[in-house]
Amino acid sequence: MGLITPCGTGLESTWQALAHGRSGIAPITSFDASALETRFAGEVRDFSADDHMDRKLARRLDRYQQLALAAAEMAVTDAGGAITSCDPARAAVIVGSCVGGLASVEEAMLAARTANDPRLVSPFFMLQLLQNMAASHIAIRFGCKGPVWATGSACATSAHALGEARRLIASGDADVVIAGGSEAPIGFMAIAGFNALRALSTRNDDPAGASRPFDSARDGFVLSEGAAVLVVEELEHARARGATIHADFAGYGTTADAYHVTQPAPDHEGAQRCMRMAMADAGLTPSDIGYVNAHATATPLGDVAEAHAIAQSFGEAASGLLVSSTKSMMGHLTGAAGAAEAIISILAMQRGLVPPTINLANQDPRITLDCVPDRARPATLDAVMTNSFGFGGTNVSLVFRAFRA
Repeated sequence: MGLITPCGTGLESTWQALAHGRSGIAPITSFDASALETRFAGEVRDFSADDHMDRKLARRLDRYQQLALAAAEMAVTDAGGAITSCDPARAAVIVGSCVGGLASVEEAMLAARTANDPRLVSPFFMLQLLQNMAASHIAIRFGCKGPVWATGSACATSAHALGEARRLIASGDADVVIAGGSEAPIGFMAIAGFNALRALSTRNDDPAGASRPFDSARDGFVLSEGAAVLVVEELEHARARGATIHADFAGYGTTADAYHVTQPAPDHEGAQRCMRMAMADAGLTPSDIGYVNAHATATPLGDVAEAHAIAQSFGEAASGLLVSSTKSMMGHLTGAAGAAEAIISILAMQRGLVPPTINLANQDPRITLDCVPDRARPATLDAVMTNSFGFGGTNVSLVFRAFRA
């Protein structure tokens, strides 16, 4: 597993921040945000591309590609010999992004159009903006010659990448898949665009307290950057090389609402069906799941709809279920969120600790779940779920079980 978030670069730094309820949200420093309604975000402040790749290559890549390549390097290192022991034709990459190289588009467009000079457009411009280029660079770096592609399903992007990685292995078409997502959307146009949708929090006087999932005073999500990549491997292939296995990737559910591009369907029927599919795929019942890392972005409609969907999907078992939103600390990594939250769910299971939902001062009375307010909670977890729901009405639920040798 490889993880880069506003809470830190690397698994341990992010986990320690989450376990102690520390926010990674702060005023924007990467550009002048003074004209925007929202002037804060989740920037990754401790990342240097030069620590992970050749400087010449780094200059040619959009930041989302740099983050993806670095997270993949972490994951492949963590996985030991997963790639080197695999037939290259049976090693695949599925790594997606929501907006890809939007930052490069904005920068290049400003320079070239302002001067009315096409010569200012870099020969690497088109390669920086394409959403499949992160996956392609990862494949080139590690010699993966199986299927290589990018998922693109808004905020469900990297959750879909993981689910499709599992399917690719289950179908017998790959032994190892490097899967996840990456996002570096923090720029004038992305913030302005989400502000125009009335989707972002505008708590400029309190950035660390701005992401408030499940809270009565929530006013929108916080945009963040980062990357999360996992190495998904066929069990016997992993056993044959003596791999350390973090978890059993047990279940995958994916559905669509077919209702509205930004609003959840009434009763979030698609989300309910998605969670039930993932549990059925894993051969588990609701009482087997101890923790759900919720999509919960802190939007007025979305949090309530998801909470109701969880309650209805889990039935009586919902009363003993722990549910939290780590977006309260990391913000919303959009295309990287699903994979990041899968990693966090696995770490919660491994370490017996559920990260909290911070900034939860007054839980919305319509939400009756235990949302683990403010402080991490010790828990023995045998199975966990993570939800990812994207614009367009696309839904993904993933289930992981503690691995028993």
